[in-house]
Amino acid sequence: RVLVHLIHGAHSCVWLALLRLLDKARGLFFNGQMKEILRTNDATTIPFACALLQGEGIETFVLDVHMSVLEGSVGVLPRRVMVQDGDFAAAIVVLNDNKIVTGL
Repeated sequence: RVLVHLIHGAHSCVWLALLRLLDKARGLFFNGQMKEILRTNDATTIPFACALLQGEGIETFVLDVHMSVLEGSVGVLPRRVMVQDGDFAAAIVVLNDNKIVTGL
């Protein structure tokens, strides 16, 4: 929250949204309330899966989005989609119905 006071100008709303998202992720992920639903290198599968899940009212959080900086944009490190523990079974059904292979 200290960062918010340091940021001035037109981009402050972007930083506020980012801080809110990080607070939400910390509350869900670090309290052990999220499970991995999908792990893939396919850059098109992640947004499609997230759109399907969010369309069903299932919140998603994508991990390892910025790992391409470390890998040199080769695409060898997979991204992971996390869902809340209580939504895990419903999320599996949604992805399976839409022929998205979860590997779980």
